[in-house]
Amino acid sequence: MTSKLGLKHVQAIAPYVGGRPISDVAREYGLDESKIVKLASNENPLGMPKSAQEAMLKASSDLGRYPDSNGFELKKVLSERLGVPTDWITLGNGSNDILELSARAVAQLGDDIIFSRHAFAVYPLASQAVGARAVEVAPTDIYGHDLSAMLDAIVASGDKAKLVFVANPNNPTGSYLTAKEIEDFLVAVPPHVVVVLDEAYNEYLTPEQRYDAIAWVKRFPNVILSRSFSKAYGLAGLRIGYGVAQPALTDLLNRIRQPFNVNSLAQAAAIAAFQDFEFLQQGYELNRAGFAQLTQAFDELGLTYLSSAGNFVLVKVGDDDDAGAQMNLSLLKRGIIVRPVGNYGLPQWLRISIGLPEENAIFINALREILSAAK
Repeated sequence: MTSKLGLKHVQAIAPYVGGRPISDVAREYGLDESKIVKLASNENPLGMPKSAQEAMLKASSDLGRYPDSNGFELKKVLSERLGVPTDWITLGNGSNDILELSARAVAQLGDDIIFSRHAFAVYPLASQAVGARAVEVAPTDIYGHDLSAMLDAIVASGDKAKLVFVANPNNPTGSYLTAKEIEDFLVAVPPHVVVVLDEAYNEYLTPEQRYDAIAWVKRFPNVILSRSFSKAYGLAGLRIGYGVAQPALTDLLNRIRQPFNVNSLAQAAAIAAFQDFEFLQQGYELNRAGFAQLTQAFDELGLTYLSSAGNFVLVKVGDDDDAGAQMNLSLLKRGIIVRPVGNYGLPQWLRISIGLPEENAIFINALREILSAAK
């Protein structure tokens, strides 16, 4: 029976489903939580940096008061490092908040929001939530974004096109766009279309891959840069991210942002983590080593995988349409949580977050045993 309550475009939304919690899997399969390995949500395997823990402990003495709604201290630290005024910065309850605020600020019923077919699941959800038409652009391969085709989609949409999401690196494929590709795209996008450059994983880029996205924000008034503290900075449980844009767009985001969307503990932890260069470098090096560990095993097993610029690897685990789901179930029963990506149109693949060396090894051994038993 279909409810008559609510808007039709809201009723049509399929709620976002995150990686399964360890406690949930332990209950369902009767497993010991302490022995479960979670490689599903692209979290930092090092956890939260000690510097952030200490900052949170200090901030906890004043939790009887509301947090600073404007995030003055955090914005000051971000402003100094990024080289932009504080009124160019919007704080979010995770970078997910920035993505949704962007859609709400510039699009409405009847508008078009454009993104790649194999990109973050929140893009279509944010589009549907405001009643906009979600325009999925199928890339020429499964690696991420076909910017030329996305430009064609903008032209086809005409005045209805209001927003474009571009992720770099892309989740879940791990694909990477060069600075020239992105800049050429930004030059070609009409000024009435806002481009959200989603950089949730940019800290994992190699030195030769890195570019100055802030320079694009300064150059293009229709660009919103979205970044996260959930991944490389290890603050996923605190839900904090930020957006950078010129004042006209930042003003719109802050008009619809919840007044206390980032709590005091999250702000304190983010200030500390953002300045903890040693932790960031440790995580980067661990990620590079983990990528090599996983991909070497995939090569030995004869599995196809995609080269990733993030902290995860997409691997094809079979040729059947339900190969990803079946392998995911087999791994769950062994206490290993990974991410099936059938909802991204990739039912034969799994996304594996890069964990600690011992976590990666447990996954590899289980994968090898499952594949061997299936022969």
